[in-house]
Amino acid sequence: MAVVFSVVLALRHDGWTDRWPAALLALPFFVLLGMSSRHILIGRHNISLSVIEIALVLGFYFAPAVLVVFVSTVAMLIKELRRKAAPDKLAFNVTRAAAATATGGIVLELFPPIDGTGPVTWGILGVAVTVNTVVTLLAVASVIMTVQGLHAGLEMIRVTWPGLLAAQVCIVIGLVFTIALDTTWWSAFLLLVLASVLTLAYRSYSDFLRQHHTLAELYELANAVVESGQDVTLIDSVLVRARALMQAEYATVRLPASGRYPEVLLTSKIEAQGLLDFSRTPAAVTERATAERRSVSVGSQISTDKDLMPSLREAKVKDCIVVPLRSGQAVIGTLEMVNRLGDLKHFTAGDVQVVETIAAHAAAAVENSRLVERLRYDAYHDRLTSLPNRRRITDALTASVKIRTPGEVVAVILFDVDGLRDVNESMGHDAGDKLLAEVAGRLLKIAGPGALVGRIGGDEFVVTLRAESTEETVRLATEMREQLRGPMAVGTLTLDVDTAAGVAVQPDHGDDPDALLRRAELAANAAKALPYGVQLFHPALESRAVRRLGLAADLRRALDSGELEVHFQPKVTIQDRHLIGVECLARWQHPAHGEVSPEDFIAVAEHTGQLHRLTEVVLTAGLRHCREWADAGRPLSIAVNLSARTLLDPRFPDQVHELLKQYRVPAGQVTFEISEPSMLGEIERALPTLYRLRDLGVRLSVDDFGTGASSLSYLRQLPVHEVKIDDSFVQGMATDSGDLAIVRAVIGLSREFGLTVVAEGVESELTFDLLDELGCEIGQGYFFSRPLPVERLNTWLSAQTEPEETPTGEVRRLRAVG
Repeated sequence: MAVVFSVVLALRHDGWTDRWPAALLALPFFVLLGMSSRHILIGRHNISLSVIEIALVLGFYFAPAVLVVFVSTVAMLIKELRRKAAPDKLAFNVTRAAAATATGGIVLELFPPIDGTGPVTWGILGVAVTVNTVVTLLAVASVIMTVQGLHAGLEMIRVTWPGLLAAQVCIVIGLVFTIALDTTWWSAFLLLVLASVLTLAYRSYSDFLRQHHTLAELYELANAVVESGQDVTLIDSVLVRARALMQAEYATVRLPASGRYPEVLLTSKIEAQGLLDFSRTPAAVTERATAERRSVSVGSQISTDKDLMPSLREAKVKDCIVVPLRSGQAVIGTLEMVNRLGDLKHFTAGDVQVVETIAAHAAAAVENSRLVERLRYDAYHDRLTSLPNRRRITDALTASVKIRTPGEVVAVILFDVDGLRDVNESMGHDAGDKLLAEVAGRLLKIAGPGALVGRIGGDEFVVTLRAESTEETVRLATEMREQLRGPMAVGTLTLDVDTAAGVAVQPDHGDDPDALLRRAELAANAAKALPYGVQLFHPALESRAVRRLGLAADLRRALDSGELEVHFQPKVTIQDRHLIGVECLARWQHPAHGEVSPEDFIAVAEHTGQLHRLTEVVLTAGLRHCREWADAGRPLSIAVNLSARTLLDPRFPDQVHELLKQYRVPAGQVTFEISEPSMLGEIERALPTLYRLRDLGVRLSVDDFGTGASSLSYLRQLPVHEVKIDDSFVQGMATDSGDLAIVRAVIGLSREFGLTVVAEGVESELTFDLLDELGCEIGQGYFFSRPLPVERLNTWLSAQTEPEETPTGEVRRLRAVG
């Protein structure tokens, strides 16, 4: 076609052969302008937009069209040879340039001869050059439609509309050059300078736009990673966006198996639907990046490890970048980019930095996601045996009892391991832990696939399943107990450990999951006295609660007569050791039974409806002493534990308000700690009371954080101000890396929620120093002081603290810790 057009143009011009020398002189100008191009990626192909329109305007005005066709064709040939284009692309681009220029020349010949540089000439030249640009774009779009489909071709036309606009600007510049040259050829020197400046400015502006686009995409990718950091779409967000940003054919995330986390190998491929489970990266490249914990890039334009080029050629890969995903000093995986799209495009050193930035975001998101998953897992599983804990068992029972199946019962079998205390005392707790792990393993094997096995206490295991009848459940429990009785190796000893099994079934023994567990426990306690060791629950077993009822009567009398004491345990800021408050703790010295543990009489108070009265006694004592300390110049805040039952009482906020007024204590000096494990099921009902308490100005704290399934829900749903890390984690953090990691994670999560962190159970200087390093604000524990009666606390204040002036007033500072 280009040859035919050129012949037509040549026949219409006389004397055109005399202008070949001028055409040869113009050839470098065409090549220079053709090289000043910007690339647009359409699918797998790069489309270049140049400023060749300036040269075409000058050529069509000063020379015959056939010479313009010849020069532009040769210029395109030189450009493609210089870029080492593939033969098919070289042929297409050269033919396209010749055809487009020839078409523009024919359109030019359809108009009257050009005369002068007036507006008519502007229009004629503008139309001719615009036709050249349109033909170029249509030719490219046609090829893309043929190779990639109609959608890709239409997308190319849509995104290249700025090219048409740029062409019009170039036509205007060419007309200005034409007018200047037509006036005097001396202007060529000035125009050459101006053209060079415009070319450099165009290239600089294109680079600036590309950098701005990269930064914007990085920002969007970082936001996407944060939004999906705790979601299953995390890898999708990273791979799809990263591949598009890097204009790569493949983007791969590789996470080797680690602990309970399985291996992950996912790849985003251009034009592929969804993610693929393979990698195009040569294994040698990935292995080196992982082993040496550094970025490895291999390709023709960039190569940190040139010796790996044969591996790329063997895998038929053009270039690749592999960046390790780091968690501290450890490598948890790799992010891999393979094959920069476009035959003439390659990865550069700047691309390595971009991939490293993406990898840093991805690694942090993966670690955070795994940490949150671990916290959730720990909230529902026993740490020693990895079996479901009481919360998980309760949730499973709640779901099971809702499904009634004729001819079936929901069975709860509780196994109490006999002799665990003896093992702990004689051989140590490590031996006891090994024994429990052995019991857990055996129980998992013998329970069967349809059963749920859990550990709900120190030596208590539960099996829940569906059975044909109550009798069948007792038979299964007997068989399981017999199989558990085999010899168990603990260290160098072989022990024959026995168990007692208690059985409760729904609906015979109730529909409430907690009641079923409690009644199974009552039955297991009774089974310890039986030779065959298995007991089905019956109502007579609850008669053993008579002592509890007697204790309840005594508790009511103790509350009315003031026998119940309130002790106070100091709370100290870790950084500067300021005494800021105390926790109010109830203590009961029974006349007949001696000291009753708080767990016992609090449970009695809850089950007998005296918990509200108990809370009132503790709160009143705390406020009274809080007023006394303030009047004595020793202002201290107080913390009081609340249960779910108290929070369900709508009158409680009004009572708090009246007591605050009565004792003239600012609401901000009172903290209520929410520690009831069953709070998770009562959150919706308790929220109105919690918001009313918050509106009063009192502070709310989540107590024993990390031990129950409700912990994360508390942070998300409740209007709390403070998180109190459970002492089981704090006490073990100095010797257990797992406890240390959990404490660090809780402090980090609390900071994200803007919450104050209190660590209870601080019992050593090493724990104190670790908490200080982690940024924990407040500590509480035996390291500072045991819970003390008010008289001994006042003595302790005088002996262990001294006044210190701060910007907010005078506070008490510990003279020495420990």
